[in-house]
Amino acid sequence: MEETKTNSYLATEPIGKLIMKFSIPCVLSMLVSALYNIVDQIFIGQSVGYLGNAATNVVYPFTVVALALALLIGDGSAALLSLSLGKGDSKSAGKCIGNGIILTVIVGIVIMIIGLLFTDNILTLFGATQSCYTYARDYMEIILLGMPFYVFTSGMNSAIRADGSPGYSMFATVVGAILNLILDPVSIFILNMGVKGAAWATIIGQIVSCIITAVYFRKPKSFNFSRDSFKLNYRTCRNLLQLGVSSFITQMAIVIIISVSNNMIVLTGGMSEFGTDIPLSVIGIVMKVFGIVIAFSVGIAVGGQPIAGFNYGAGNYKRVFSVYRHIIIANICVGIIAMLLFELCPQVIIRLFGSESDLYNQYAVLCFRVFLGGILLCCVQKASSIFLQAIGKPIKSTVLSLSRDVVFLCPLVVVLSLKFGVTGMLFAAPIADVLAFIFTIILIYHEIKSIKKLENN
Repeated sequence: MEETKTNSYLATEPIGKLIMKFSIPCVLSMLVSALYNIVDQIFIGQSVGYLGNAATNVVYPFTVVALALALLIGDGSAALLSLSLGKGDSKSAGKCIGNGIILTVIVGIVIMIIGLLFTDNILTLFGATQSCYTYARDYMEIILLGMPFYVFTSGMNSAIRADGSPGYSMFATVVGAILNLILDPVSIFILNMGVKGAAWATIIGQIVSCIITAVYFRKPKSFNFSRDSFKLNYRTCRNLLQLGVSSFITQMAIVIIISVSNNMIVLTGGMSEFGTDIPLSVIGIVMKVFGIVIAFSVGIAVGGQPIAGFNYGAGNYKRVFSVYRHIIIANICVGIIAMLLFELCPQVIIRLFGSESDLYNQYAVLCFRVFLGGILLCCVQKASSIFLQAIGKPIKSTVLSLSRDVVFLCPLVVVLSLKFGVTGMLFAAPIADVLAFIFTIILIYHEIKSIKKLENN
C-alpha cells in the first residue's frame, strides 16, 4: 500500500513537530483568507468612509455562506481522506477527493447564480440601509462573479493539506492575497473605482489562487485518481458531508450572528445616540477581526486534523490525546494574546479602518472590549469542535459547533438588544462564551472516556 506508507510518518514523528508542520501553513492560509475581506475594508474605510464599510459588512455574510459550503465539502473530504489513509483504504481516499472536487465546482456555480438572481433580497436580508445600499449592490454584483473560484480554492485547499502538502496550500492562498493587496490601492485610489475596485481586486486574486490549487491535483501525494473517483457516489458524498458539518456550522454561525445583529441594529439603533450606521459599520469590523483570531484558532486545529484522524483510524489513541493537548495549549496562547490586545489597546485596531467621529470611536472601543471579552474561551470551544470532527464524530462536533453561536449567542443578542439597545447586545457574546465553554468541557470529558475504553480493549 504505497499510499499508506506515504503518510506513515503521521504515526511516528513527534507530535509537536507534526503540529508545527501542518498548523503553521494552515494558519497562514486561513489568515490570508480572513484578510481578503478585512483588507478591502481597510482601503474602503480610508477612501469611502464608514458607509463603505457598512456596505461590505452587509455583503460579507453571503461570502461566508459560500465559504461554509466550501468547507463543508473540503474539510469533510480532508477528514475522510485522513481516516481512509489511516485504515489503509487507498480506493476510498481517491474517491472522496474526486467527489469533493466535483461538488465544489457545482456548488460554486449555483451560489453565483442564486446571488445574481436575488441580489436585492439578499442585501435586504442582511440589513442593508438606504444610506449604504448603492455601495453594497456595486460591491456584491462583482464579488459574485468570483464565487466559483473562491469555493473551489477554499474547499480543496483542505484536501491538499490532508494529502501532506500544507506548504502548497498556503502558497496557493497567499499568492492570491498578495495580488489582492497590490490591486486594492491601485483600483481604489489610482483608478478611482471605489468599492467596485476593491471587488475586482478580490476576484482577480481568487482566480489566480484557484488555478494554482487545481494544478496540484494533477499529481497528489498519497492517493491516485481513477475514472470512478469523479463519479458522484451517494455513500461517499454522505460520509464527507457528515464529517464537514462542524466546519459548515462554524462558518454559518458567523452568518447568523451578523444577520441577527445587523437586523437588531436596524430595529433598535435609531433609539440610541449611536444611530444605525455607526453600529452597523463597527459590528462588521469587529466580526472580521474576530475572524482573524478564529483563523489562528481553527487553523491550528485543522492543522492537527490529519494527524488526529490518521492515528485514530490506525488505533494509536495515545497520539490522538497528545494531538488534542497540543492544539488546546496553542489555542489558549492565541486567546490570551487576543484578549489582551482587545482589552488594552482597541484604538490601535480601530484606526486602521479610518478616522471617524468621537461617537464612532466610543462605540468601537466598547464593542471590542465587551463583545470580544470571552475570546479565550471561544478559541478552546472552536478547536475542540474541529478535533471531534477530525476523529470522525460528526454529531458531537456539530452539537458543539451549534452551542456557542446558535443556541446561546443569537437568542441573547435578540433579548439584550430589545431590552438594552445596541450597547446591551454586546454582552451577549461573553455570556455565550462562558456557557459554551462549560458545555465543551462536559462533551470532551465524555469523549476522552470513550476513547480510553477503546484503548483498553
